[in-house]
Amino acid sequence: MSPPASGGVLVAGIGNIFLGDDGFGVETARALAARPRPDRAEVVDIGVRGVHLAYQLLDGYDTLILVDTTVRGEEPGTLYVLEPDTAGTGTPGAPLDGHRMTPDAVLALLGTLCAQTGGEPPRRTLVVGCEPASLDEGIGLSPQVSAAVPEAVRLIEEMLWSDEPPEPEPTSAVPGTAT
Repeated sequence: MSPPASGGVLVAGIGNIFLGDDGFGVETARALAARPRPDRAEVVDIGVRGVHLAYQLLDGYDTLILVDTTVRGEEPGTLYVLEPDTAGTGTPGAPLDGHRMTPDAVLALLGTLCAQTGGEPPRRTLVVGCEPASLDEGIGLSPQVSAAVPEAVRLIEEMLWSDEPPEPEPTSAVPGTAT
């Protein structure tokens, strides 16, 4: 599938499938990609390829929905919709560490790329996060996080098909994971 025209929505599943519940974003993106969605929406399994995500965002998207584990201290499997304060995360000249491409690092790299290319970052960034039970080494989601995947798919589908996404919780930083 080619990228949608400018103004589209990119849903990016982020995570490391070798760190237990950190694979939540990847599993959710895989499930969502198999379902119908509006033409303006693209779903990608980014995994740990944060640099790839930053470059893909240069294609021109109005909205970015990151799907990732988000540690906020609630019960495992709890879903969140957050709208991070991305001001200052896209600072041109930010250092690049390809081994630590958390969502905040991706947005910083995107700021640098936009400054160099004249591109524009997404107007809006949302995070659909899931509270993990374990981020220990191992393949496979915990039962709680696995059970949250269909609900996350439903939530993201609501966002994609609705003109008014749900009101997110404000947060001061982009959640990071072990990706």
